[in-house]
Amino acid sequence: MAQQVLSEETRQDLLRRLRRIEGQARGVQRMVEDGRDCGEIISQLASIRAATHSAGIFVLRHYAKRCAADALPQDAPEQHIEDLIDLMLRVS
Repeated sequence: MAQQVLSEETRQDLLRRLRRIEGQARGVQRMVEDGRDCGEIISQLASIRAATHSAGIFVLRHYAKRCAADALPQDAPEQHIEDLIDLMLRVS
């Protein structure tokens, strides 16, 4: 798969999402250290999973709209489609 570069706006948006996820993970670490209720910890972990999934979908959409669409007219378009399907399966 060819390397694709994110636009600056997309990169900044993704970094904001990842920093938020990082903050959530640190919050869960503190919860564990403080001996918080397991139900609260599980709830926060579910939130992290959802945020991570959302970030993956965000990048996949960027790839599908910008990167894959630009690549399809070139040689071996079927390989680009297979690459996109592989990415979609990883995110789901």
